[in-house]
Amino acid sequence: MQFFFDFTIDGLALWAVLLTCAGVFLASFMDAIAGGGGIISVPTYLLAFHGLPTYYALGTNKLSSGIGTCFSTARFIKNGYVRWWLAAPSIVFALVGSVLGTELQHHTPDVVLKYLLLVVLPVVAVVTLRTRTWPDTPGDISRRKQAAIVWGASLLIGAYDGYYGPGTGTFLMIVFIRLAKLDTRTAAGGVKVVNLSSNIGSLFTAWQAGYVLFGVGLIAAVFSILGHYLGAGLAIKNGSKIVRPAVILVLILLTVKVISELLFPEFWA
Repeated sequence: MQFFFDFTIDGLALWAVLLTCAGVFLASFMDAIAGGGGIISVPTYLLAFHGLPTYYALGTNKLSSGIGTCFSTARFIKNGYVRWWLAAPSIVFALVGSVLGTELQHHTPDVVLKYLLLVVLPVVAVVTLRTRTWPDTPGDISRRKQAAIVWGASLLIGAYDGYYGPGTGTFLMIVFIRLAKLDTRTAAGGVKVVNLSSNIGSLFTAWQAGYVLFGVGLIAAVFSILGHYLGAGLAIKNGSKIVRPAVILVLILLTVKVISELLFPEFWA
């Protein structure tokens, strides 16, 4: 029993590492299905990393989530649910948007976006709830219009990701399905590709700054891989039957997170 309390990895107690692994698994499972895994994993890291600067929690989370996302992305690609003529340019637009969003963040208080989200999130939730079924087959839309919507969303939501972040994959899913008329599985595959590129960029930045604890991050990555692999399998097998409820859950959790940040900012500092 004493070993349990005395053993550390990267200066963290064993119980904190195990807590992190459990949270990362749950977050990765949800992320592979509907995006939004950071809503669970980031608070888990913050709790485990109590006393360390937040940058370490965010940077190490990028390591574990990025490695896990590789596996869910590969599973969607293997099953043919990525349209590269749409996805490849989306990567570029998302990266550009992320850089612009980060720059904007440095010049404006993020509380502005949090209040804006409190208005936007209920509207998004109502739209999602009113659509009782999500398509398992693509809708009727021209390639030009579809490309404009997907690439535009990648730029704008990529900027949101750079500015704030949580729920990025979920917002992309909703736009790709509702407006770009992609089927649920192909939309999820496209989201994974975009999210993976964003994760790699963020991880590289955090690593360069020295804010990644590789011991904890690599252990948690094992659980991230498992969560992403299982979640992607369920999304591919069940399509809209599981993705739509998961998206609704993410929207609820994101609303709770935004409100908690406004009411208890000291926890997220």
